[in-house]
Amino acid sequence: MPMSTAPAAAPVGIGWRQPHYDAVLAQRPAVGFLEVHSENFFAEGGVSLAVLEAGRAAYPLSLHGVGLALGSAAGLDGLHLERLACLVQRMQPDWVSDHACFARVGSGLHAADLLPIPFNDESLAVMLQHVDQVQQRLGRQFLVENLSAYVGWQGDTLAEPEFFNLLTARSGCGLLLDVNNLFVNARNQGLAPEAAAQEAMRWIDAIRPGSVGEIHLAGHCERDDGWVIDDHGSGVRDEVWRVYAHARKRLGPVPTLIEWDTDVPELAVLLAQAEQARAVSA
Repeated sequence: MPMSTAPAAAPVGIGWRQPHYDAVLAQRPAVGFLEVHSENFFAEGGVSLAVLEAGRAAYPLSLHGVGLALGSAAGLDGLHLERLACLVQRMQPDWVSDHACFARVGSGLHAADLLPIPFNDESLAVMLQHVDQVQQRLGRQFLVENLSAYVGWQGDTLAEPEFFNLLTARSGCGLLLDVNNLFVNARNQGLAPEAAAQEAMRWIDAIRPGSVGEIHLAGHCERDDGWVIDDHGSGVRDEVWRVYAHARKRLGPVPTLIEWDTDVPELAVLLAQAEQARAVSA
C-alpha cells in the first residue's frame, strides 16, 4: 500500500480573549492550544492570572507579546523582560513570541505601537542582540513574528524573507509566520487580491521551512481610501486561506492560531474558523 503524502496533523489553537474566558473553561472545546497576550498577565496575582492558570491546566499555552520592541536601538526594557520571564516560569507555555518591530526610543519612551524596522545589516545586528538576550533570560527558544507594516524605510538592503532567514539561522530563534500580514502588505503595495496572494506565496517559498514555529491567521478590513488594515476583526479571507494552504504544503505540520481581537464574535464562530484551518491542513 502506498504511503500517504498528506501533511501531518498539527495543533490549531485560538486566541483566548476575555469575552471567551468563561465559555472556554466551561465548554472545554476541542482546540489544540490557547494563545494570550503576555502583557495582560504581568500582574503577580489577581483574577486574570487565576483564569490563565485554569486555562493552562486544560490546554497547551502560547504567550504572544506586543511590547518587547525587539528592533529598538534604544535597547530592551529590562523590567518588561523580567515580568515576561516570571510569567513563562509560572505558566511553562509551549511557545513564547513577540514581533519584529521597534517602539522604544530615547530614555524609555514607548510608542505603544508595532513600528516597522529597516531590513539591513544594522537592524539585523540589533535584532540578533535582543533575541539572544531574551532567549538567554527565558532559557528557551523564542519566536519572532513578521509585521504588517504601512510604511517602509529607504535603503533596505535585505529582502524581508532573507532578513528572517539570517535572524533565525544566527540566533536559533523561530519565525512566527503571520500569513495575513503577508497578504495585507502585498495589498498595500498596490497588488490586486489574487496577485497579493501569489506574492505572499513567493515570500513563503523564500523562507527556510524548518525555521517556522507557529502560523497566525486573522481577518483584515479594506478601507474606502484603499488601505488594507490588519485589524483582526473578521473571519479569514478566501485568498488568505489559499496562502495558508500553500504554507502548509511548503512548511509541513506547524501549529496554527486563529486570531480575533476586535469585534470579537461568539465562541462558536471562532471555533468554526479553527475547524476550517484543520480542514485546509488536511
